[in-house]
Amino acid sequence: MAVATIWLAALSVTSGLGALLDVVTRKLPNWLSLLMLVGGLGFGFALDGWSGLGLHFLHAVLALGLGYLLFIWGVFGGGDGKFYAACAAFFPVTQMLWHFVIITFAGLILAIIWFTAKRGFGLHKRKKDDFAKLPYGVAIASGSVALALYGMQ
Repeated sequence: MAVATIWLAALSVTSGLGALLDVVTRKLPNWLSLLMLVGGLGFGFALDGWSGLGLHFLHAVLALGLGYLLFIWGVFGGGDGKFYAACAAFFPVTQMLWHFVIITFAGLILAIIWFTAKRGFGLHKRKKDDFAKLPYGVAIASGSVALALYGMQ
């Protein structure tokens, strides 16, 4: 139980930091994604040994591939794809579908709030800079923590 609590705290703090940095700077730093990747894989090993490490690693690799596709299609930024893979490292591959679905749902809610707020505050006329973009790291972080909380029940 102690490892699971530390796992949830580590995921919450690091993904929360990523969400905050994405909102404030519109950047998701590589050092944070690497830290989360190592942490997630470490927790995978601590929870289930070598098989857990393999299942968490496979999820991270597949999520990186999916994030890359979403980057190519213009849905994600490059940092979002790496951050998604780093968050995925906290979960075994058996939870990949739910992880993606929950993040997508969180992204839909974020997009509705984002575009409503932009329209309400007259921000839709802003230049096309980084701050005109949706900070999708918020959806990735909140979806990952939501899945973790749901899984702890």
